[in-house]
Amino acid sequence: MTQPLSMNGGSRGTKRRYLAVWLPWFPAQNALRRRAAPPDVPFVLIEKQRGALRIVAQSPDAAALGLTIGMGLADARARIQDLVAVEADPEADGARLRHLAIACRRYSPSVTDDPPQGLLIDIAGCTHVFADGEAGLWADLLARLAAEGLTARAACADTPDAARALARFAVADVRALPIHALDMGEDVHLALRRSGFCWIGELLDLPSAPLAARFGTTLPLRLARLLEEDRHISPIPVVRPVVFSLRFAEPIGRADDVLDAVEAVLDDLIDQLEKRGEGGRAFSLRLDRSDGHVARLLVETGAPTRDPALVLRLLRERMESLADPLDPGFGFDSITMAVPRSEPLSVDQKRLEDGMLAKVRKAGHLGPLLDRLKVRYGPQSVRHFISGNSHLPERAAWLADAPGSAPWPAQPLGEPPLRPFALFDPPQRVEVLAAVPDGPPRRFRWRGSLHEVLRQEGPERIASEWWLRPGGHHGNPGLTRDYYRVEDKGGRRFWLFRHGLYGSEAANPDWYLHGLFA
Repeated sequence: MTQPLSMNGGSRGTKRRYLAVWLPWFPAQNALRRRAAPPDVPFVLIEKQRGALRIVAQSPDAAALGLTIGMGLADARARIQDLVAVEADPEADGARLRHLAIACRRYSPSVTDDPPQGLLIDIAGCTHVFADGEAGLWADLLARLAAEGLTARAACADTPDAARALARFAVADVRALPIHALDMGEDVHLALRRSGFCWIGELLDLPSAPLAARFGTTLPLRLARLLEEDRHISPIPVVRPVVFSLRFAEPIGRADDVLDAVEAVLDDLIDQLEKRGEGGRAFSLRLDRSDGHVARLLVETGAPTRDPALVLRLLRERMESLADPLDPGFGFDSITMAVPRSEPLSVDQKRLEDGMLAKVRKAGHLGPLLDRLKVRYGPQSVRHFISGNSHLPERAAWLADAPGSAPWPAQPLGEPPLRPFALFDPPQRVEVLAAVPDGPPRRFRWRGSLHEVLRQEGPERIASEWWLRPGGHHGNPGLTRDYYRVEDKGGRRFWLFRHGLYGSEAANPDWYLHGLFA
């Protein structure tokens, strides 16, 4: 739910205006977006401070239970035993805040992020495009933030410090701001409260010299920033895209001539990427025909690259795989190469190794092959597994189009696989006979056939994720699974599990077949 606030800050009229946005639950809502925290459950984000785990952010439900920022996790769990604690990720929060600030360039070219959970926008000369001026601008901004699942408050003022304080404390006038809005440290705030000051308005009518003598020279400076000192903001620098064009004296029409021209442009483009310390993840080619028609091609790579031969090969594959062949008409009179998406790419130190070994290692790298397959058959045709952050087999991996960053653990040589490659969805019910109720299976019946167990290995005990099950917040953690790898007398291998602990979770646990080993 967004909370637009029509506010005015500052006592002197100026032409420059600033819009501040405060996201009170940003770390918690970003954790939900990253699926790092369970939904519909009170949770806190923790960080180790002064030798103890302390709360650095919390969800609205956790705040409603009386928890506060800075409280120790042990104290919080003494109040709420089943409180969910998630490790804070300041890097992920900062990256998304920077992304939101860049998206706000639609309102003004002068935008910056205000960590840990704010945005600052210089809106001078930018409000006339909205019917309601400033109110229309921030209403549009808050609506877009709400669509992203973010709660936000906004305020406008003549100075960035005033706008930030008004949005953060949700008041309509600088004089109504509490002393904490000065951000001068707890010792100064405590001294001001002991002197009888609770609101900034009580300090504005006093001369600066006595305040500086008693509370430090920083206090008059902070008051000046709130009222009249426009220190301006440092906008996020605009990273200009890497674009190179080449015009021809005479139009060209052959595909080989086009690729020769692309190769010449790629040299300059790769040099620019190298100077920036980046590698391209996407390369676009624009072909301008002499009659005004424009043809566009786009190739993507699975990892950042500065290899011109790879880009040229992918473009050739893209041209050959077009359902509608590239029509040169009367010829192309210019081409433009651009890098719409790039990522940091450091220079690797070359290793002194045997030439044959280098060829073997290069041949084992599947990145270029996957790029060519995606260019020829489309990105949806090449998929691979990404490991998930879960112990449950059905949630341990999923198929994705983009390359994953989480590496798979290497299987020891000579060891059988711990889990089948493919699983039954849902697991299939089987009838099992065991020597003891909580022991391994001796024989089982599946699809009408009886299988005598010759060998078995296990159990591998996996507890369910309680926050993903109905009623998990109220103490029902779900049923535990005991997995067994078994082999019957025919040499066939199965992956069975008992659903529930005998006695404590289920009086007569059921058995299921979850997968087959090849």
